[in-house]
Amino acid sequence: MKKITINWRKAMLITVIFLASAVIQVLALNAFLIPNQVFSSGFNGIAQLLSIFFAQVFHVNIQTGMFIMIFNIPIGVVGWKMIGGQFTILSFLNSIVVSVLQIFAPTQALTSEPLLASLFGGLLLGVAIGLAMRYGFSTGGMDIVAMVVQKRTGKSIGVLMNGINFVVVIVAGTFIGWQNALFTLIGIYATGRAVDAIYTGYQKITAMIVTSKGDDVVTALHKDLIRGITILPSKGAYTKRDSTTLMMVLSRYEIVEMQEIVHRTDPKAFINLMSTVSVSGEFFDADRQLQMKKAVAVPKLETVNAQLEAEQQLESQLDKIEEQKK
Repeated sequence: MKKITINWRKAMLITVIFLASAVIQVLALNAFLIPNQVFSSGFNGIAQLLSIFFAQVFHVNIQTGMFIMIFNIPIGVVGWKMIGGQFTILSFLNSIVVSVLQIFAPTQALTSEPLLASLFGGLLLGVAIGLAMRYGFSTGGMDIVAMVVQKRTGKSIGVLMNGINFVVVIVAGTFIGWQNALFTLIGIYATGRAVDAIYTGYQKITAMIVTSKGDDVVTALHKDLIRGITILPSKGAYTKRDSTTLMMVLSRYEIVEMQEIVHRTDPKAFINLMSTVSVSGEFFDADRQLQMKKAVAVPKLETVNAQLEAEQQLESQLDKIEEQKK
């Protein structure tokens, strides 16, 4: 029976980040956004609207956190059944902790200026989301939905997420006031900028992976990620041991999955992430990746020559797909 080892230092760090992310989210909601009727993005924004709707129409005071919990419980269950994994579990737990804290924490505005509330509320939410994503989980809600859709279909739900934010802004403007809607847009923008600053400020990154199990890592990566990988022989300057350096370009939404795959295959692998200013040539989007997964089964790669052969196979399959489209 394989002995399970726990990296307690890493576990403690993730626990601290987990709690900090939850507390920061509640601070953003209860101290800035909710008291000033400025709305956050995604399901949290819908939860805020529903809370106001029930209070004004039915005269029933239901906290925003209760609606956040109602949304996230079925999403978390579906996410766990479909993809499982640490990402889904921690994201689901984070959303539940935020819901409970929001319900019991006092709602007290730190400022009555909507502009300040939208800026600070949006920035705090962005900090919470950025910290969570940097350490391998998310704040739940649309992130779990995005992971499920990406995993099962290979498609992005960026349009859906933008659509939800658009609905939140329109409903807020129509029934509460267009000033609140405009401040909501400022808050959503501030959230996005904060996430980019903390998690990654670029859309594409170059990963340099130094590993002693190059073939195994390549095989594991190609099972889930349709990305070109360049294999570079390398040698440690201090240990003088031979190793393999894998270079690949991927989108920021694939970073967590790539790191999990690599460290699951080789826990001692060294990963260096670098900003990629631009990419010249073929960079597969989610739809193209899905086509390739259906069109070709990636063979086991044992040598550099085998990888080149596989890449030629992929190119020929792509040519066939393009011809079929015509």
